[in-house]
Amino acid sequence: MSDLTISLDPASAVPLYEQIYQHIKKEIQNGGLPFGKKLPSTRNLADYLQVSRTTADMAYSQLVSEGYIEAVPCRGYFVCELEGLYCPGPEKEKRKPPKEREERQYRYDFSPSGVDLNSFPHGAWRKLSKNILMDDNKKFFQLGDPQGEYELRCTIADYLHQARGVLAEPEQIVVGAGNDFLLLLLCSMFGTGQTIAMESPTYRKAYDLLRNLSNEIRVVKMDESGMRIDSLEASGADIAYVMPSHQFPLGIVMPVGRRMQLLEWAAKSERRFIIEDDYDSEFRYRGKPIPALQGFDREGKVIYIGTFSKSIAPAIRVSYLVLPERLMELYRQRGRMISSTVSRVDQLLIAGFLDGGYYERHLNKMRAVYKSRHDVLLEKLRRFHEICRISGENAGVHILLTFENGMTEQEAIDRAAGEDVHVYGLSRYYIGEVRQSRTVILGYANVPEREICAAAGRLEKAWL
Repeated sequence: MSDLTISLDPASAVPLYEQIYQHIKKEIQNGGLPFGKKLPSTRNLADYLQVSRTTADMAYSQLVSEGYIEAVPCRGYFVCELEGLYCPGPEKEKRKPPKEREERQYRYDFSPSGVDLNSFPHGAWRKLSKNILMDDNKKFFQLGDPQGEYELRCTIADYLHQARGVLAEPEQIVVGAGNDFLLLLLCSMFGTGQTIAMESPTYRKAYDLLRNLSNEIRVVKMDESGMRIDSLEASGADIAYVMPSHQFPLGIVMPVGRRMQLLEWAAKSERRFIIEDDYDSEFRYRGKPIPALQGFDREGKVIYIGTFSKSIAPAIRVSYLVLPERLMELYRQRGRMISSTVSRVDQLLIAGFLDGGYYERHLNKMRAVYKSRHDVLLEKLRRFHEICRISGENAGVHILLTFENGMTEQEAIDRAAGEDVHVYGLSRYYIGEVRQSRTVILGYANVPEREICAAAGRLEKAWL
């Protein structure tokens, strides 16, 4: 350190040496000059501040006598450690993160986006992390393949084939940090200004992202089987964004007949593609799992998106694309320039988690946990059968209640809030103009059984 920025006032009644001394002392007390920091020599300080060397010597002498700095022979002056030294005046205020908009905290929160973090497999995660980092492999800290580690892509391909009926080679898989990144990647491949068809209500985050990237979003009508093909055809869209295995938020499962019609629509034009968002297909409580739409595709029209955020934890941020063969050349031209957004260590950790059987055991555990909460919630909601209709059950981690006694969505939310219970309105997921909604969403992933029972009692007071 060659200088100190000190504002001196020659007209002040306080001597110049004392002004220097006070400034340096305050900087040391406040942490601006940390322990061990070398100070400029008295000659350099005097030259920099345009004062006599005697003035600088007097300031340093006072600081040395009080124990704030020490003189080391042949080396110079250094800041002393202040532990045990009395420092008058207020302590330096610790930096605090910027305040976020404060939201009310509820005793019971039926968030549809929650997951049960109490069941996170900490032991397996620590073991795998330790084993990977013990290798001391420098390549982990270099940029890897933009598509993701080949080991992970092989593991994902095997898992998808067995669990979801997805037909894919590791070369068709692209790993990214969350579905948001994967949608951004697709937009970089196709270019902006695409006409994309989406259902309403839908996953609003995907809608907002695609719209903000200058794509034109066309709202397509739905029925009990999902996206209507006649409405899709009339929309003029080239890309359809769907969630056929468990539509969010309505929970509709698209039947095989409608899936075939959707694939036929895509096959009519080279420009048409389907984005299949398979966000929570792992959780189904009645019947066999529904195979992915991609497994029925023989024309290379389905772009499959999967994620580990719902099945493991949101902070994992590992998702993946399965691109049809016909899009691989487009990806090589426009997509491979974008580096993978998931660290290589995390990728190998996920690969080990799947390959070692930990993921399968974790899924089995979580299915049991969520099914128990699902069953308890449905049992407690029986008392509401005269005022509302239940839908969206038997899959996912949320259900819908549609009131048939004249109560509106907002009235239901307000009454529940009066009992310190947070339920969510369906209207937040609609695109464009929304008719008055009478439906609320109850997510149960992060609400234990005993809290479900207690919350149901409060809802009974609020709604009955």
